[in-house]
Amino acid sequence: MDLHCCSLFSVRSLVKGLKGNRVIICADILSALLLRAIGHKLQKTCRMNLKRLGVLRPSGGRGILPCGDIAALVYLWNPFTILSCVGLSTSPIENLAVIVSLYGAVTRRVPLAAFGLIIATHLSLYPASLAIPLILLLGYGLDAPPLKIFLHSRDRGVETGSTFDVSKQDKLTRTTQLPFLWRTVLHFVFWLLLLSICLLVLCSLSLKQYGGLEEMFKRTYSFILSIEDLSPNIGVFWYFFAEAFEFSRNYLLIVFNLYILLTSLPPLAFRFKHRPCFLAFAYLVMSSIIKSYPSGGDAALYLSLWALFVNELSAMNNLFFILCGHIGFSLLSPVVHNIWIWRGTGNANFYFGNAIGYAGFQFMFVEESVNAMLDHDKALEKATSNHKLVTKSTLCVFFFDHYCKYFRLCMGFIYIIFLFY
Repeated sequence: MDLHCCSLFSVRSLVKGLKGNRVIICADILSALLLRAIGHKLQKTCRMNLKRLGVLRPSGGRGILPCGDIAALVYLWNPFTILSCVGLSTSPIENLAVIVSLYGAVTRRVPLAAFGLIIATHLSLYPASLAIPLILLLGYGLDAPPLKIFLHSRDRGVETGSTFDVSKQDKLTRTTQLPFLWRTVLHFVFWLLLLSICLLVLCSLSLKQYGGLEEMFKRTYSFILSIEDLSPNIGVFWYFFAEAFEFSRNYLLIVFNLYILLTSLPPLAFRFKHRPCFLAFAYLVMSSIIKSYPSGGDAALYLSLWALFVNELSAMNNLFFILCGHIGFSLLSPVVHNIWIWRGTGNANFYFGNAIGYAGFQFMFVEESVNAMLDHDKALEKATSNHKLVTKSTLCVFFFDHYCKYFRLCMGFIYIIFLFY
């Protein structure tokens, strides 16, 4: 019996044994309901923050779109979600685990958040990066504008000279300068360790006759990191390592696996620590680009999470162009696969070129989303203050604001260097 991806074996057996379509449909519906609940929480918090800043419209927030309903509809009617369901993929189960972890963190159900993260990491290694947004979400709370905007609003209230405004702004400062909830985070870490031990014990008992935990790690996490299967997919790793020389393979493995860890996770966490849910969306997009074995279900997840921030990202640049390119390369992928694999009239460059284009539009999507969120925060800051001091923290923010603009340029240089190499 082949032990490839044996951590997914029990899920695949369940899906096939219980007529997987029903199980996957139930998972998708449950994911949509949880997304709707998350959206309602974020929308309620958004209204409260805008009211505190004094920039809420006189209509009482009627212009705020129902992001939870939109996210649920985007997930259910997404072609990638439908194709994953028809193809009996395990992506809906993985997406459900990720959404459960986010829902648990949003509602402060710490054991549920830890359970979702453990299951998602067990099914696929890359959701482990969501530990950072979940810790920030449990420590700081839901997404909100930067604290300096609330402080500018306080200063404006003090300048009016009204005793009522001063007391109101002092109360605002006390409510916005909340300390980091270390106790909740430690509770989360405790549940992570406890559930991890339980999961490893269950896997050891169920896989005892197949080699135990050592063989499981070899066939799952080691298989993902070492990229042993070079079958064509919508990612870019298979082509690089099919063309790479054997003596440079280990070096390229280290570079590719640490690239997202060292170049994307720290800057985004530093810049969006006040928006942990949006940070989770950015991490999921980046991991779907860099992961060794991506799938269409990854796009279904991060597109639905993007819809949770439809109010903040309404002024996103080049959105129509990015969506058209995303759809175009998605439709072109089965065409070039048929030309190369089945008809034999093309070569690997056809498929790899399509994969490069698809990854490029994904980079553009996350870059423009990050820039749109930064512009939204700057617009709130301008609405609450008329002056801006240039401090050391402002210079750091300026550096990380321009980080993503050079991200694709570095990727292009790396690609060109690799071709000449």
